[in-house]
Amino acid sequence: MNDTGFRPTHVTPLDGMPTWAGPDPAEPSAWLDAVLPVRVVDTRGDWARVLCSNGWAAWVDGRLLIALPEVPPNAARPLARTPDPRPLLARLERALSAYRQSVEQLAEGRLDLQAFRERSAGLRLGVIVDGESAWLLDLEHGRWWYCHDTQLQTFATVEAPPDGPGERPEPEPGEPPSKPGTPSGAPTAAEGRPPASSVTGRVQAGER
Repeated sequence: MNDTGFRPTHVTPLDGMPTWAGPDPAEPSAWLDAVLPVRVVDTRGDWARVLCSNGWAAWVDGRLLIALPEVPPNAARPLARTPDPRPLLARLERALSAYRQSVEQLAEGRLDLQAFRERSAGLRLGVIVDGESAWLLDLEHGRWWYCHDTQLQTFATVEAPPDGPGERPEPEPGEPPSKPGTPSGAPTAAEGRPPASSVTGRVQAGER
């Protein structure tokens, strides 16, 4: 928002556009300049009532207006350096090691199934490595990172994990477990999907 408090939602087309005093082609009014910031305050069908920065308002053909994008989230934050992947790799390594130990204890009979479920409820772990490239799930910042060499770049955002084991429905008695599919924290970017030959490790478990 600027100093005057006027926040446009659209701009007029490159050739400018006519206006009308009301949503009626029989009531022509002034001509608006090209790429003029305006705010849509009302609509009636294809008609749009626009407000200019000086407070003047009129009706226009809303189909010709060009919408302005919203301010991206977190844009007000200070510019950050390219993150170092090593702290995230260390966290993922510790989480995978803890899960592996729980699986070993379950397999050896030193941990029952209920205790295993409680111990591993809520944590999610995602790592895809393909040669020099890697995709790393970082739930602390709600995103998948693409790691190339020693640099991390945001690849896709993800939803927050469930708060607890209650978020995950239990299977009905006698119902076979579902086959593993795409994890809920998997990348959803339109381009650069990880190669099909990559191995994905993801654990849906909980904070201890």
